[in-house]
Amino acid sequence: MQQFTRRLHGIQVSHHKETANIPIIRMPVPEQVTIPMIQQIGAECQPLVKKGDHVLLGQCIGDCEHKLSAPIHASVSGTVTDIRDFVTVQNVTTKAIVIQADGKQEVAPTVQPPQVDSYESFIDAVRRSGLVGLGGAGFPSYAKLMPRQKGSIHTLVVNAAECEPYITADNRAMLEYADFLFYAIETVMQYLELKQTIIGIERNKAEAIARLKQRQTDRIKVQTLPTRYPQGGEKVMIYGLTGKVVQEGMLPADLGILVMNVSSLAFLGMYLKTGMPLVIKWMTVAGSAILIPKNVLVPLGVSYHDVIEFCGGYASEPGEIFMGGPMMGIDVFDDSFPVLKNNNAIIALAKDDVYMPKESPCINCGRCIRACPLDLMPCMFDRAVQRGDVAALRSLKVNLCMECGCCAYVCPADRYLVLANRLGKKLLREADNNEKGGK
Repeated sequence: MQQFTRRLHGIQVSHHKETANIPIIRMPVPEQVTIPMIQQIGAECQPLVKKGDHVLLGQCIGDCEHKLSAPIHASVSGTVTDIRDFVTVQNVTTKAIVIQADGKQEVAPTVQPPQVDSYESFIDAVRRSGLVGLGGAGFPSYAKLMPRQKGSIHTLVVNAAECEPYITADNRAMLEYADFLFYAIETVMQYLELKQTIIGIERNKAEAIARLKQRQTDRIKVQTLPTRYPQGGEKVMIYGLTGKVVQEGMLPADLGILVMNVSSLAFLGMYLKTGMPLVIKWMTVAGSAILIPKNVLVPLGVSYHDVIEFCGGYASEPGEIFMGGPMMGIDVFDDSFPVLKNNNAIIALAKDDVYMPKESPCINCGRCIRACPLDLMPCMFDRAVQRGDVAALRSLKVNLCMECGCCAYVCPADRYLVLANRLGKKLLREADNNEKGGK
């Protein structure tokens, strides 16, 4: 099945970008942070400190020798008061380091601008920074910058779409950290020997577009995109900017393309200039349950409760609190949850604005198919899952689904289509594992 053969699909959503003109505000140092040892796709880090140790800002407190990992650093100076079990939103148990802040923010002596003069030293610096994809994916950035074959990448695509409702942190990064952004772009292009960079940005960000276009060069171009969800999906972004299709089983690198989030690059520029690893996160705090929505700069590991209190507290009782946006974000257990590296927003919706619709039978209207940005057939996934039909799920290419939620958003029968797609992928994984085990 060829994707994007007819037109770009997707949906129009209420953007709620009320914080777009609110500058990023630094939050005061909290009394305590809780820093989990899993904050990326890949291997779990192991604590490098013990209870009672004094730690400094930027000190490495967790790491792993696995090739797919990223070190974790102290976001405050203070004393390690506990190392306890922590359950992630994916229901994985890991260790978390609890630090009682001393308020001094004394910087570790290891925090120095990295010496970068070669591809190898650049990759080493990116790994030591602790950077993972800040747009939500959480993939270790240094691994993404190491293509299977050196010289196979020719284009850097900067994902600046920020298509999720409410979130404006990337928009603010483009306005406030443009110098760091372009420094990182130029550095990536230099050491990966890239031919061009395309910055893809939705048209509803006029000020950011104007700011970035002032910095365009012959090799770094800003390209505007329709304001349509999910414009920031990796496959959608690549097609919208280049016309190329990432087929099933392919990576962007197979097309000679490297995709990085705009905030990831802005942070990378900061790190290359200052040497301070990833210990802070700029994020949007918004939603109908938040009293004073803001864009906030917070230390990693601070609780949602503390961040929301900094934003005036709750305007009303929250019904849902999301890590990320309301379309693809993850519902957290409660507001004691800590801010993680790939956490670009806290969206709290009032209880009156949240409800779980009751499913009714599919009416075969085809709206889910017309909305799917990848030309997939969500209603057919749903039926195949109900039958347990693995062959049909494979044929329909359920693994291409990026779980953007467009199908469920437009479904008049309120089918739980995203859940069905996830269950379909699970059925495929189990079938593949059983097949491998039988050989």
